[in-house]
Amino acid sequence: MKTIKIDPITRLEGHGKIDIFVDDNGDVADCFFVVPELRGFEQFCVGRPVEEMPRITSRICGVCSEAHHIAAAKACDATYHVDPPPAAKKLRELLYSAFMTGDHATHFFILAAPDFVLGPDAHPAQRNILGLIQKVGIDAGKTVIGARAAAHEIVKIIGGKTIHMISAIPGGVSKALSKEERDRIVELTKQLVEFGKFTVDILNKVVLADKQYVDLILSDMYTHNTHYMGTVDENNHINFYEGKIRVVDPNGKEVAEYGAQDYLSHIAEHVEKWSYLKFPYLKARGWKGFVDGADSGVYRATPLSRLNVADGMATPLAQAEYERFYETLTKDKSGRTLVHQTLATHWARVVELVYAAERTLELATDEEILDPNVRTVPTETPTEGVGSVEAPRGTLTHHYMTDERGILKRVNLIVGTTNNHAAICMSIKKAAQGLIKKGVEITEGLLNRIEMAFRAYDPCFGCATHSLPGQMPMTVRLRNARGEVLLEKTRGNTRLPLGYTKR
Repeated sequence: MKTIKIDPITRLEGHGKIDIFVDDNGDVADCFFVVPELRGFEQFCVGRPVEEMPRITSRICGVCSEAHHIAAAKACDATYHVDPPPAAKKLRELLYSAFMTGDHATHFFILAAPDFVLGPDAHPAQRNILGLIQKVGIDAGKTVIGARAAAHEIVKIIGGKTIHMISAIPGGVSKALSKEERDRIVELTKQLVEFGKFTVDILNKVVLADKQYVDLILSDMYTHNTHYMGTVDENNHINFYEGKIRVVDPNGKEVAEYGAQDYLSHIAEHVEKWSYLKFPYLKARGWKGFVDGADSGVYRATPLSRLNVADGMATPLAQAEYERFYETLTKDKSGRTLVHQTLATHWARVVELVYAAERTLELATDEEILDPNVRTVPTETPTEGVGSVEAPRGTLTHHYMTDERGILKRVNLIVGTTNNHAAICMSIKKAAQGLIKKGVEITEGLLNRIEMAFRAYDPCFGCATHSLPGQMPMTVRLRNARGEVLLEKTRGNTRLPLGYTKR
């Protein structure tokens, strides 16, 4: 048995590795996606006042702190049994829509695009954002950077800070929006809408115009028939801020639609000893292992998943892209024929980027957003509450339980990447099995194609790993200038290398 390791995996938030076991015939016998890092947010939030959660959990991750900030605020609303005023909800959603635009831009252009623009076999030194700018031109690079800066500025105006924002509080937001601030936001959102069109143009010219890439997207090696999850509004259109969580099976049949507060009736979590990251699954199907199909409990919650559970988009440019997406990949622009190709998630992310930009402009030009009434002060005794949003990586759920003083007794978080963990493992294994065969040379480019299977999910392990099923195997090594190990300390045990003594 031969072992191939991809360690560390690249272009993601957090840490992980892939262990591939190849049998004597040259075929992949098994493949494990290992998440070795641990964050302890579920535990060290216990004992804190619940109203601190929007500020604490935003620090789980600097990439999507907005998602945790808003989900936490919504969970606090529910815990205090308070309904924010309309202007407060719109300000939260405005901030969030700008964030989604910028975050999707980050993944598409910086993390994913190098594989398609420069090619999956390009040298790693070129397969990055700098190589991308060199290929598409400095002006295109400036456009991407400018759009991300615009999105961050909107977040700062509303949230108070570019990252780790502080504006959303139980019952609403801490500050109303002035007319001058609104005018600046409108100016910035117009830039984001144009950036959405620019991104579609890049997708068309660089990816969809290349038959090799289209064939790669449609290949069986990157295809899984799973259930899908996402939040929809009353018209079954995608909504990132609020709505019902909808689940459909691989054939598009609805199997559940529920409010966030009922998530425990539909979702359970499985644990494997080789990862700190849990495996959520559908209770109605049960845990059948890492398998596809309508009988499996495995589901995906990604931009592709949200398109698959929705009947369309709520804004015109995004709706046109939604129809083109399905018409191109399934010959059915209605979306009723689902797309199961994992790499199509990148295209779905572009459709959502366009929607997020349009929605940002809609909210910024809504006169109600200037209403000074932006908070309903909580008056009821806090108890228990659940809040959710659609994070860039999938459905994000915060669940808090407090005593009568509002001190947290229990915290549960199911984040976007955690929802997708089982599917990520399946995708990596299938890609490895499709690529590694007897007589095939194991190149860096081949291993990168395996990484592409997880990269489509835009995984973030900074916030996903928050449970401690056992002792964390941490080892610290002290080396001299020649690289020799002078001292090795494993949690609970100090070991000196042979030939060395304590001084």
